Amino acid sequence: MSATRTTAGARDHARAQGGTVVQAMPTLPASAWAAPPEGVAAADLTWAEVVGGGNYTNKVVARGTTLRLTDLEGDACAHLLVFNADQPWERLNVADTVKVPWQAYLGAGHPLLSDQGRVLATVLADSSGRHDALCGTSSRLRNEQRYGDGEAQGPSPAGRELLLLAALKHGLGPRDVAPSVSFFQGIRVGEDGALAFTGSAGPGGSVTLRAELPLVVLVANVPHPLDPRASYTCSPLEILAWRGAPTAPGDPLWTASPEAERAFLNTADYATARGV
Repeated sequence: MSATRTTAGARDHARAQGGTVVQAMPTLPASAWAAPPEGVAAADLTWAEVVGGGNYTNKVVARGTTLRLTDLEGDACAHLLVFNADQPWERLNVADTVKVPWQAYLGAGHPLLSDQGRVLATVLADSSGRHDALCGTSSRLRNEQRYGDGEAQGPSPAGRELLLLAALKHGLGPRDVAPSVSFFQGIRVGEDGALAFTGSAGPGGSVTLRAELPLVVLVANVPHPLDPRASYTCSPLEILAWRGAPTAPGDPLWTASPEAERAFLNTADYATARGV
């Protein structure tokens, strides 16, 4: 007889789970994370979580927050969407993100831009080099064709389905889930225009970003849509965030190009006017 067949039994069972620790879960408060990044005080941590393969997470972070994603075992793929937390109709625009810096491949120094000509976040450091700003995330139909299922609660959830769940937690809907960028599973464009999957750089690769505005951050950790493996393969993703300051005038990122300088000026102008 099930211990949860009665209300009292279900309550006792639920309370018995208190204190259970597994690998893929948030650490609350974030300051309790066992190993803060070098030079970062535990009290400055604002987000500490491990996201399992086939799962998602979301968070609102302040302007200036540093966000580090780490591929723990070599098979994570972090599909990322960011929105202006104060005006979420301003969101990541992948076309401008590759067009304005004249670079289709994400890496250190790359700005993530909105369609308002502002920098939402900047890639500060990158030890992986295997990323993608061209393919977007996986769809339910595609996963059904490849794995036999693509729904959010199924055995092989699609990235778009998970990003939509994350978006709904912030009052956003299907039309807000635009094309995303992804980290830790790379692609390259051949001379004939074909896309070649280059996979992972291996365990331990990390990407560090800086929030240039208050952001809603959505992450789905699912296989890349061009991953050729027959099985649904995705390993845990570590996310850490801590307090910091946005990119300031005179920083090499600010003056990297005329286009970058204009985007940072647009961002600073907006932030000053709104007092963020």
